[in-house]
Amino acid sequence: MPRFSANLGFLWNELSLPDAIIVAAKAGFDAVECHWPYEYSTQAVNAALENAKLRMIGFNTRLGVNGTDDFGVAAMPGREQEARSYIDEAIAYAVEIGSRNVNVVAGKTGGTKEAEAVYQRNLAYACSKAAIHGKTILIEPINQRDAPLYHLSFIEAAIETVKAVGAGNLKVMFDCYHTQIMQGDLTERLRATLQYVGHVQIAAVPDRGEPDRGEVNYPYLLAALDDMGWDGYVGAEYKPRGMTDEGLDWMNAYRS
Repeated sequence: MPRFSANLGFLWNELSLPDAIIVAAKAGFDAVECHWPYEYSTQAVNAALENAKLRMIGFNTRLGVNGTDDFGVAAMPGREQEARSYIDEAIAYAVEIGSRNVNVVAGKTGGTKEAEAVYQRNLAYACSKAAIHGKTILIEPINQRDAPLYHLSFIEAAIETVKAVGAGNLKVMFDCYHTQIMQGDLTERLRATLQYVGHVQIAAVPDRGEPDRGEVNYPYLLAALDDMGWDGYVGAEYKPRGMTDEGLDWMNAYRS
C-alpha cells in the first residue's frame, strides 16, 4: 500500500504551514511536503513536525524575483548568481528541518540549448552542495499547458539531464498529472524510468483535483507502482475541489 505525503502547497492552504502539518497528521497522511516554506522559521516548522510525528520530505527552490513569470531561474542564462542563492537557501533550510529532497525549479526558458547548459551547471552545483548533507536534488517536468515555455516537460528529457550531470543524488520528480498531459502511458513510463525517480506525485487529470476521477485510474496505477517495488512516498499534490477534509475519501479507500 502506498505511503502518502500531503502537499501543503495545495492542501489546507488556508492554514499556516505549521498548522497544516498538524492537520495533515490527524487526517492520516504519512509525511508532508510543500512548495515554499521560507516565510516560516525552521524552528516553527520543526516544532510542528515533531508534534505531528511527521517528516517533511521535500519542497522547491524559490520561483525568482518575477514570481510565476519566472517559474524558477536555475536554467536561465545570466541569472546564475540568483539561482545559486536559492539553491543554497533551500539546502540550508532542508538541513534545518530534516527534509530529504529539494526540487530545483528550472524556469521558463523555452528549452534552449544554452538554457540546458546553464541548468546542468547549476544542478551540478546543487548536487555537490546537497551531497555534503546527504540530500537529494529533484527536477520536475511540468506540462506546457499550465506553464508555457517551462524548460523541462518530458520525463525522458529530465533523465537525459540527470545522465549529463552524472550526480548520484540527482533524481526525477515523476508528477503523474503533468506527465499524463504531456505524454500519457503512465504505467509503462514509470516502469521504464523508475530507477531515475526520486518522488512520485498524483492528481486527477484534467482538473488537478482529488485523484478519484478523470482519465487516470489511480487504483490501477498505484497497485502497479507497488508491484514495481516503489518504496518511496506518493505525494498528494492536487487542488481540492472543495474543503480539503471533505475530499479525502480517495485516501481512506486505500487505508481500508
